[in-house]
Amino acid sequence: MAFFLGIDGGGSKTTCVIGDETSVLATATSVGSNLVRVGESRAREALHQAIPQACASAGVAPERIHRTCVGAAGAARPEVRDALHRIVAEVVSSGIKIVGDMEIALEAAFENAPGVVVIAGTGSIAYGRNSQGQTARAGGWGYAVSDEGSGHWIGRAAVAAALRAADQGQKTLLFHAIEKAWGKSSQEQLVLAANAVPPPDFAALFPAVQTAADQGDSIAGAVLTRAGAELSSLAKIVVQRLFSEGNAVPVAMSGGVFAHSPLVRDVFYNSLRSQCSGAVLNHAVVEPVLGALALARKA
Repeated sequence: MAFFLGIDGGGSKTTCVIGDETSVLATATSVGSNLVRVGESRAREALHQAIPQACASAGVAPERIHRTCVGAAGAARPEVRDALHRIVAEVVSSGIKIVGDMEIALEAAFENAPGVVVIAGTGSIAYGRNSQGQTARAGGWGYAVSDEGSGHWIGRAAVAAALRAADQGQKTLLFHAIEKAWGKSSQEQLVLAANAVPPPDFAALFPAVQTAADQGDSIAGAVLTRAGAELSSLAKIVVQRLFSEGNAVPVAMSGGVFAHSPLVRDVFYNSLRSQCSGAVLNHAVVEPVLGALALARKA
């Protein structure tokens, strides 16, 4: 029997799944292993924790893994791809393939069929393929200039909005939720944390923003509404590049922002439908790691 390993190396979480030709045998998670964000040392720690855990849960020794597929942001860059290959090869030695995180998400959503998947996790990107096999992407150019609607974008936008409200004399639920999430007790401390070098983990604020929105904070709700609209804009770009107007276009969602924010999902869907009448949304949030496993089986 052959065994396969799929890995989704995200910015906040690493997920590994072990399977045979037809079934999923075990899953394990660890902290983020996005090498661009966390560096090679932390990526190694995360992968060296998650892979053996998944193997142990499945009862499969690492040397029995037949093929491995890793999906990671930045995998198109040779230095990122080579570093990840080297790290994974320290645990499993055969048949390692490194691809972009959008490729495993597209595989999980549509297999070989056409469609567009929008990822909103720590970062964001829209990626699609048409029936001719042509592909296109939008966004995903890094947190400093892009990643619209992502967890990082939401956290940074929320801090900016909360500080603007404080300038106007409003200490909102959102402001206090951000203070609590970052362990700060004053506006001055929050400002220093937000402007630190290197930048703080803005994506870690997403749960606080979602909680504030759920409790009725209008500013938090406005940030999440903007995030849904930004993600819709990314999807629209890819749809228009790959598909003729009026054609039915399957669209899927992936990532923690979509998984945990009904507001972002609703705004994304309604905004996209208003701009692209042919968009047909899969309301289930897909798991990219299953795409990585499928690609490992196909390799």
